[in-house]
Amino acid sequence: MMIIQRVVLNSRPGKNGVPVAENFRLEQSTISDTIQDGQVCVRTLYLSVDPYMRCRMNEDTGSDYLLPWQLSEVADGGGIGVVEESKHNSFAKGDFVTSFNWPWQTMAILDGGLLQKLVPQLVDGRLSFFLGAAGITGLTALLGIKEKGHVSAGANQTMVVSGAAGACGSLAGQIGRLEGCTRVVGIAGTDEKCSILISEMGFDAAINYKKGHVAEQLRELCPGGVDVYFDNVGGDISDTVISQMNQNSHIVLCGQISQYNKDVPYPPPLPPEVEKIQKERNITRERFLVLNYMDKQEASILQLCQWIKEGKLKVRETVVEGLENIGVL
Repeated sequence: MMIIQRVVLNSRPGKNGVPVAENFRLEQSTISDTIQDGQVCVRTLYLSVDPYMRCRMNEDTGSDYLLPWQLSEVADGGGIGVVEESKHNSFAKGDFVTSFNWPWQTMAILDGGLLQKLVPQLVDGRLSFFLGAAGITGLTALLGIKEKGHVSAGANQTMVVSGAAGACGSLAGQIGRLEGCTRVVGIAGTDEKCSILISEMGFDAAINYKKGHVAEQLRELCPGGVDVYFDNVGGDISDTVISQMNQNSHIVLCGQISQYNKDVPYPPPLPPEVEKIQKERNITRERFLVLNYMDKQEASILQLCQWIKEGKLKVRETVVEGLENIGVL
C-alpha cells in the first residue's frame, strides 16, 4: 500500500451557515500500489476551489447535477495531475491529465475513461490555466455570453458584469469586449479590484459596490442602459442592474454567490417589483449550465487558448501551495 494525504468533509456548515476551515479535515490514508487494467495512477498537481462547492457542503445541493460531499469522505472537484503509472491505452507515464471529479488527495488511482489528456503547449506550459481561463471557468464565460448573452458586433451593446474581479467575471468582461460589446462595466468589492479591471482587464469602468450609490454610478456609466448583464452574484446588486436594463436585453445567469449561504432555490426568485420590470421589458433570464454545451467544448477551449496566447485575454490566479491549506480557500 502507498501512504497518501487527503482532505475529507469533517462537518457541514448548515444551509444558512458560513463555511469555516474546520468543515474540512486533512488525514493520512492509503491507496493500493498496484493498478488494474483501465486504471491510471496519478500525482495531484492542481485542485480548483470554486464557489459552487458551497452547495456540495450541504446534504441537499439544491441542484440535480451536483452531488453532495459525504461526511468523512474525500472531497473532489476539478483537478490536474501527472500520470505516474498507466494501464490504460490512452495514457502513458508523464502525461498531464484532468478530470471534473478529481479527489482532494496527493495521489490517486483513477479510471482512465474519466480523464482527459492535456496539451501544455496550448497554454505555454501554464497547466493551472486548464482549471480556469482555459477550462470550465473560461468555458462558462465564453459559452454563457455566446448562448445567453446574444452579443453581436456592431450592435453598440453595453455589458455589466457583477463579481467582475472573480475568476469567471474577469474573463466574461474581456470576452464580452472580444465578442463585440462597445462598453463593459464591472462591479467589484474593493478599489484595488476595480483598478485592476480597468488597467489590466480592459474594462471601461468599474464600480466598488461597497462605496457610494451603485444605482447612481450605474446610470452615469451606462447612460444608454444595459443590454447584457453577466450575473455572478444575485441579490441586491442584481436587482439594481436589472432595473436599468433595456427592452429585449439579456441576463447571463452564471451564479448567485450572494445567495449560496442561504436556503433558497436556484435561481432565486426576483423581488416582485424587479420581476415586473423583467417581464415588461422582455428581459431573458434563463438558467445557464455549461455542462449542457459540452459539444462545443473543444472549439471553445481552442478559442480561449488562442486569445490567451495572443494576450487578448488576461488571466489572474490565486494559487495556494499545500493540500493542508485547501480549507482556508
